[in-house]
Formats: sequence, C-alpha cells, structure tokens
Amino acid sequence: MPSIPNKKNYKIQKNYSQKANVVVHPGDCLTLLEQIPDNSIQLIVTSPPYNIGKEYEKRLNLNTYIEQQKVIINECYRVLNDTGSICWQVGNYVDKGSIIPLDTILYPIFADLNLKMRNRIIWHFEHGLHCRKRFSGRYETIMWFTKTNEYVFNLDPVRVPQKYPGKKHFKGPKAGEYSGNPLGKNPSDIWIIPNVKSNHIEKTEHPCQFPVALIERLVLSMSNKNDRILDPFLGTGTSIIAALKHDRIGLGAEIYPKYTELAIERIKSELLGNLKTRPMNKPVFDPKSNNNKSAISPWKPIENNQILNQEN
Repeated sequence: MPSIPNKKNYKIQKNYSQKANVVVHPGDCLTLLEQIPDNSIQLIVTSPPYNIGKEYEKRLNLNTYIEQQKVIINECYRVLNDTGSICWQVGNYVDKGSIIPLDTILYPIFADLNLKMRNRIIWHFEHGLHCRKRFSGRYETIMWFTKTNEYVFNLDPVRVPQKYPGKKHFKGPKAGEYSGNPLGKNPSDIWIIPNVKSNHIEKTEHPCQFPVALIERLVLSMSNKNDRILDPFLGTGTSIIAALKHDRIGLGAEIYPKYTELAIERIKSELLGNLKTRPMNKPVFDPKSNNNKSAISPWKPIENNQILNQEN
C-alpha cells in the first residue's frame, strides 16, 4: 500500500496504478474499473444518476437503467475488499408524477451478489425542489452493504455528542458513573446534513453536488488511513476530497468533461489546503435560536488518543 507523502506533492493521474494517490479518470467508469485489480478497494461510495433527465445524464427506459447499473455494481463487487463496504446513494425516479424509490429496485442487484445490507441511511435536508402536487422530497437514501461479516467499522471517529452529556446513574452498581459513553453516541441511521444549495460554501454549478461532510462520515467509519476509496460517478470530486482530508487514497471516474475539470480544480485546491468546505462539526443553522446554534448536536472525528475502552 502506498505511503502518505506530503499532499502538495500528489499528482492527479488519469488511470489507475498501484502507486497512485489520486485518480480522476475522464471517461466511463467501466473503463476505470477494468484497470483495478480484484479485492483492492476498501470503500466504494457514489451517487449514480437518478435517470430523471439532469444535464449530465441521458434519460433511459427504467429497465435499461437497471441493467446498466447492474453491470457497474457487478464490477464494483469484484474490486471490493473482503473487509470493504459499498455505499450507494440514491433518490427517487419520477415518471409522470409518480415516484419510484431507486433503492427498492436496485436492492435485488446487491442481494444477488450476496452483499449484506448493514444500514439504509436516511440523509435528510431542508432545501430542494418545491413540489405542487405532492409533499416536497427532503431526503435521499444511502444503502450500505458489506462483502462479508468481517468488515471495517470505526464508530468512535464519527460519534456525536450525547443529548445529556453529564447524565449519570443515580443508583445501582454504576451509581455516579456516566450513563452514556463520554466520547458521544452512535449517530443512528438518520443523518441531518445540509445539502449543497444556494449559499452553501461548497456550491458549484453542478446541480446535485454531495456535501463533503456526508462522505467524510462514511470514509472515517468504513475505512482506515491509506485505504483506497472509489467513486464510479465522481461528479465534482467530493468523494476524493473527503478521502484526502483523512489520508486515504482517492479514485474516481467522471464522464462529463465540464465536471471532470471542476473535480480536478477542487481536488488541487484541497491538496494545497485552499479548498473551503463546511466543517463536519458545524451545527445546522437554527433560525429560532438567538445565537444561531442548532438544536442538532454537531459532530467531529475523535483522535485515536481520545478513544476510551468503553461501550456505548
């Protein structure tokens, strides 16, 4: 596994190599996947096109779309480590006003590969399309699968503060001890993280951009330093940026030239330490609060020397 040198010395490569720290492949993800050896990727995290006619996708017959996804998912399975995870983030396919949750129709592809679903994570946000004939969608889902039962999962770096951090047992053998883990609690499978809209500090011209904080939580919990993180539908490079922030190796493919160039520009800024992103531990804005602090607790990664041998 490549060592982690000074990030300013990283070179962004177009094709996979064992020594590459950053790969941005300007083309079809299958071309990149064909270059990657079996069992060599620790985490695959991506958000494929939803087949709803965005500028970066060609709207397909739904069955054709599913078959296209199946080919890519099969290749992702091949390159995934036995201890690895796949996080497939999707929304809804809309056909004449009727919605079809894409996770429900893609799930059988993963199940047929004997991948094991660990969570169906709900990513909730407050901004987006305003519907007139149905309630406005304010969530998307992340399907988290593992290849085996022996998978990497690091809870401590992504714990969130306890609701009542000073609460203690008042009786019994643990009287006087904290009733919750002092490092924080498990963030659960509902994540409230702002999406990248309007005044978001990470906003680019891409219409469906990942927030870096969303991917950072996946990277920290499902991989270790020096591991390879792959995004088959790279977009503006967010997955690679999240990987680099935490000393992982980032790989991805983007078929749309405008977004490939934008991804490279953002990744270069990250390598130089100039890219502005919304901090993971920044509270969600609460307009009802006098000091604009959120009722939703912030979270931040925990350093190894802070980790205590205590169960949640």
